[in-house]
Amino acid sequence: MATAAPATQHEVAVAAQQDVEHDQIRVDEEQPLLAKRSPVVLRDGGGNGGMSPMQKAISQTYQSTAHLATLLPTGTVMAFQLLSPIVTNSGHCLPSNRAMESALVSLCALSCFVLSFTDSFRDGKGAVRYGFATLRGLWVIDGGAPLDAQAAAPYRLRFLDLVHAVVSVMVFAAVALFDQSVVSCFYPVPSEDVRQVLTVLPIAIGVVGSMLFVTFPTTRHGIGFPLSQH
Repeated sequence: MATAAPATQHEVAVAAQQDVEHDQIRVDEEQPLLAKRSPVVLRDGGGNGGMSPMQKAISQTYQSTAHLATLLPTGTVMAFQLLSPIVTNSGHCLPSNRAMESALVSLCALSCFVLSFTDSFRDGKGAVRYGFATLRGLWVIDGGAPLDAQAAAPYRLRFLDLVHAVVSVMVFAAVALFDQSVVSCFYPVPSEDVRQVLTVLPIAIGVVGSMLFVTFPTTRHGIGFPLSQH
């Protein structure tokens, strides 16, 4: 009866290596796919997520300008953000699109100006009533009973209302200039000078508008603004 020849050292090593590879394959098959991949962390040495200082500043400016939109009439901003991509065909404008977009921007800016002169109050039943501020007081425009002269006097038109109306138009202009579809419509291939103006001008408007709103706060609670508590 023939006996098997003893395995050489090389054959033993090869068999051990095959056993190790087999065990590794079995472990990989049992692990979930996501568990096999370690997270990849991108580092640029500066800790700014791979963005240059200019890109980071522009990103922060976009966020700040978005917050400025909360100082505008809600309905006007929502209408502009909804209609602008449609009117401009997502920035691919024909002459007719530019004319319609110009009309849309003008109407929204006019709305921001006019609605800055509106105010609200709560009547005896707690319902919110709206009106326009005039030199004599508040002109109720919702069809309800008008205020008497003494109650309407605190709502008289003031110079500060005009300031806020102008600043509202400026802030809306900044929001519009940050809309990529608007910029692509009116400046499809901007020059370097135009690109610099489109970058700096909204930032300057945003800074000035924020300072004016904070320095001279308004007590108006008009149409599209937070409701009055009184």
